[in-house]
Amino acid sequence: MPPFFSRSIIAAFAWLAFDAVPAQTPAQIRAHDYPTRPIKVIIPLAAGGGGDVFTRVFADELQKALRQPVVVENRPGGSLNIGTKACADATADGHTICVLSSEPVIYNQFLFKSLPFDPEKNFEPISALFFNTLALVVNNSLKVATIDDLVALSKAKPGSLSYGTFAFPLAHFMEKLKKETGADIVRVPFRGGGELVNAVLAGSTPVAILALSNMVPQLQSGHITGLVVTGKTRSPLFPDIPTLAEARNGENYPSTWFGLFAPAGTPKPIVTRLATEVERIVAARDFRQRMFIDRGVEPATMKLDEFARFIRDERKNSERIVRESGLQAE
Repeated sequence: MPPFFSRSIIAAFAWLAFDAVPAQTPAQIRAHDYPTRPIKVIIPLAAGGGGDVFTRVFADELQKALRQPVVVENRPGGSLNIGTKACADATADGHTICVLSSEPVIYNQFLFKSLPFDPEKNFEPISALFFNTLALVVNNSLKVATIDDLVALSKAKPGSLSYGTFAFPLAHFMEKLKKETGADIVRVPFRGGGELVNAVLAGSTPVAILALSNMVPQLQSGHITGLVVTGKTRSPLFPDIPTLAEARNGENYPSTWFGLFAPAGTPKPIVTRLATEVERIVAARDFRQRMFIDRGVEPATMKLDEFARFIRDERKNSERIVRESGLQAE
């Protein structure tokens, strides 16, 4: 039987088991009994991007540790609000957990007049997973090597260039750059990193601000050209690409991050056990090599209360960044 067919059959039986076993209330579940059935991991991004790839490898390792199927469910769309709402609405018994990025957790409440969830009250922070090194990149056919080159090209060919990103801080940078320089580059929405990388390669959206983890092979092959990276230092994978601060007189923006969350009200012993399993998984040498070093991703080490404090501090910074951007809530 082909491997992909075998995995499909296993996944189908996992979902049947998930639906067939009646859910217990949180009060009925004790930490040493958990989990009692398959676990669902919601991610509000489309399949194929860097966050999705990480989540699937992480889910495989969590499945080994917890000895229950762990099934990833992609719920993209709505500026990541659709999948995030699904997480907030899930039963708080530890059998639905979520991998969320900084956008819905700390930015969207300042970008939308209303949200279908409360980012401050509807989630239990379990553990930070990683920080993304972001890069401003272009299709190599544009023949540009710097931000100034990109600006000049956009002026020479008005209406011909577009860019995509999920990271609000650098979307803010791009819009600010356009105002300062008169660059003509239109933002286009995307549902996932894989979709955006394909658009850059095809040339339909030839400019992107995206995590390095989405496009390491394409940068290495030269099909995509990196103009700058975020971070205090250059990426060890791509030492020839300057930092944004180097290219723009000290200009800098915070990194995006991903973390593991549970719906609010999930029993503390279960949340603590999940945090312990995350710590063990991400500390494993093979996992760190494959998912951090080889992909240009910075591991995060915060969990539980420390992660919750970090989120509160980051939320204050995000409010300031949105306010400075001048954008009005939609």
